[in-house]
Amino acid sequence: MNLGKKIGWGIIGCGNIANKFASDLALIDDAELVAVASRSMDRASEFAQQHNSEKAYDSYDELFSDANVDVVYIATPHNSHAELSIKAMEHGKHVLCEKPLALNKNEALAMIETSKRTNRFFMEGLWTRFNPSLIAIKERIDNGEIGEVEYIHADFSFVLTSTINSRTLALSLGGGALLDIGIYPTFLAYLFLGIPKKIIAKSIFHKETKCDIETSMHFKYENAKADLYCSFTSDSSKKQALIRGTKGDIFINSRWHVPPSFMLVKNSKKKTFELPPLGLGFSHEILECHNCLRANKIESEFWSHQNSLDLISILDTVREQVDLKYPQEK
Repeated sequence: MNLGKKIGWGIIGCGNIANKFASDLALIDDAELVAVASRSMDRASEFAQQHNSEKAYDSYDELFSDANVDVVYIATPHNSHAELSIKAMEHGKHVLCEKPLALNKNEALAMIETSKRTNRFFMEGLWTRFNPSLIAIKERIDNGEIGEVEYIHADFSFVLTSTINSRTLALSLGGGALLDIGIYPTFLAYLFLGIPKKIIAKSIFHKETKCDIETSMHFKYENAKADLYCSFTSDSSKKQALIRGTKGDIFINSRWHVPPSFMLVKNSKKKTFELPPLGLGFSHEILECHNCLRANKIESEFWSHQNSLDLISILDTVREQVDLKYPQEK
């Protein structure tokens, strides 16, 4: 990987998440936004001007062919993640793909196979994994500070104000609560407890678009359990997550999927650890990409290809239980 002093980024899709990502990209000394692409030239040009990108394209293929782009951040709707990630890697680009990695495990397998075949770095943009608080929490749990984890409670809910025509509610685009926000509580349970032995899940579906607007999940493990929930119809009261161990508890403070701090409760004593993210929080996954690229790695040790496969497999199982299928799968 012949990288210069600055790593050249391209952004595909110029929506809300891409705007936040680009803002954090500007905080990284050895990062440079060199090109953006949207299906609308007006939108691409506006985004490029806002974030000081030299080039704007109305064609994804043009961005993939840009020799100054080293790595592409893909922030398009879920249903296009696999196709665009594969195409980018086949054009010689490294890829950070916004979560969820794909609609299902089969798509994810094809993406990872492409990474290995083309020797291009490829990672799911699950930013929570790289948050300083989550890093510190995992180190403490791995060191046995709260004993064996026996219970996790996490939910991610908000009242959706988007119209019925929005991406969030479009089944054909992979819309719905589970893949959009339910991936976060699912990730938390997986990170600390692994793949569950049994899953019990229920969903409520939108009457018109048929995507899930509320999904509850109960994961059973050998000696632990997790209660998880996501919804577009209610607001999480505390936006806090709980990890209960045999020797203590950890509360991940609001908003727990991008936390500024966490609280350790042990032996009737409480201690809060302040570890605010840099910028909006995307900066940490960007730094991990740079570390991997400069070390000639095609995957991250913190969030590996196998981790992504495991997570999408769990989500596939949940969807199978609640009978949630996307048009591409029928």
